[in-house]
Amino acid sequence: MGNFQVIQGDITQSHVDAIVNAANTTLLGGGGVDGAIHRAAGPQLFAACVPLNGCPTGEAKITPGFELPAKWVIHTPGPVWHGGQRGEADLLANCYRNSLTLAAQHGCRTVDFPSLSTGVYGYPLAAAARVAVRTIADWLANAATPLTVRLVAFDATTATAYRQAWAERD
Repeated sequence: MGNFQVIQGDITQSHVDAIVNAANTTLLGGGGVDGAIHRAAGPQLFAACVPLNGCPTGEAKITPGFELPAKWVIHTPGPVWHGGQRGEADLLANCYRNSLTLAAQHGCRTVDFPSLSTGVYGYPLAAAARVAVRTIADWLANAATPLTVRLVAFDATTATAYRQAWAERD
């Protein structure tokens, strides 16, 4: 078992074992959270991502955090929203599940996530929050190792959506 929290802040400043990067499938940087993490980690992160040869949507790969306060960066490409009929919810759940499993395999006790797929990928925030908290709660309930998982929201609207989804989870 572990616990889940929602905070508002800058994930690149998180002093945790691992932060999760809302990566694209190339893993070579981009905009939003991905670009911010790559800039904060320094050029070594890009160099570490090149030999990983990308990552399929819903999967996860790990690199050191380099100049970040976090020891590890877990890269997971979320799904692009196409109306919800192309398996987006399952792919998004896989992002959270695979990232948590990878964190546990690397001895992490604290993991911070951004809001995956809700930026330029267009996943509706409330729906994404429900998938995220349900997946995280299920994973934590069955985890052999206790983890503290935080959702680091960039703004108050995102923080509110995740707190509401957590309060309403079934």
